[in-house]
Amino acid sequence: MTKYQQQDSVLTRPTTDTYQAAVINNPKSIEYVELTTPQLEKDQLLVKMEGVGLCASNIPVWEGREWFDYPMEPGTPGHEGWGVIEQTGSEVSHFKPGQRVAILQGNAFAEYVAVPASDCVLIPEQLAGVPFPGEPFGCMMNIAERADIREGQTVAIIGLGFLGLGLVKLAKEKGARVLALSRRDSSLEMAADDADRCIKMDDHYKIIETIQQLTDGKGCDRVIECTGKQWPLDLGTEIIGYYGKFIIAGYHQDDLRKVNMQQWNWKAIDVINAHERDPEKYKSGIRHAIKAIEEGRLDPHKLLTHQFDFNELPEAFNLLADCPEGFIKGYIKFK
Repeated sequence: MTKYQQQDSVLTRPTTDTYQAAVINNPKSIEYVELTTPQLEKDQLLVKMEGVGLCASNIPVWEGREWFDYPMEPGTPGHEGWGVIEQTGSEVSHFKPGQRVAILQGNAFAEYVAVPASDCVLIPEQLAGVPFPGEPFGCMMNIAERADIREGQTVAIIGLGFLGLGLVKLAKEKGARVLALSRRDSSLEMAADDADRCIKMDDHYKIIETIQQLTDGKGCDRVIECTGKQWPLDLGTEIIGYYGKFIIAGYHQDDLRKVNMQQWNWKAIDVINAHERDPEKYKSGIRHAIKAIEEGRLDPHKLLTHQFDFNELPEAFNLLADCPEGFIKGYIKFK
């Protein structure tokens, strides 16, 4: 194995000498490398990873793009991790070993992560045994907040993956009439318990006609685009109503986008890019997600459909890219 020697720090002795991390060394190629377990800085936690979610933003890194340099840093681009605290730095007082935490760090495809305590959120004992990729759950809650959904509104949610299906439930909680749109039958079936109408994404103009009929020609008060693709962006522009709010929840990463600015201007809509950048916002969203799970409003077991071992990361990436029927979100489970 390749040895990546990390810089020694000065405060505590690691409990294990080495651990494994995944390195994407070329497009569609992974090497598992052995790293020296870091000693902790005074404000850090050493977290033994339980799991890490797979995100659509991982796909370009896995497939390769001309703007990426390989090999990637060990553990990247894993950013949806959670685990158990094994050690705490000398100045950390509000966490202790044995507690579970969700982390905000981008090198979580690894057995251990040293992370600032300020980038961690405590997972309460009530969620013991529950897989919890906190970052995407927090993202979901923050998108719902930014969408400003109100009772009686018509809300269209385009794309029914992890985010979209969760947002269907959250929008319905607010008293909205929810239209759920997806190209996949399995996702439409999952949304049917909460959505007022499920619409197959198969014909652009037929969808527009259907929504015009459902809204008496007024269009939707809110459109949440969750796919990160051009066609759903165009479709959302067509079905948003005057003075509506168009929420961009999908991560648009593979190319530049074109928008119909004439329609955006004419309809006087607000366009909201709902990806937070403030870590405090992320942590707030994660805490709200924990509360929603504790109250039974969200069920991780329904949204996390595929589990993989760490050594199955290549297969996990390939399935994530294919996104077949029945796949909502996958995660790596560490032994």
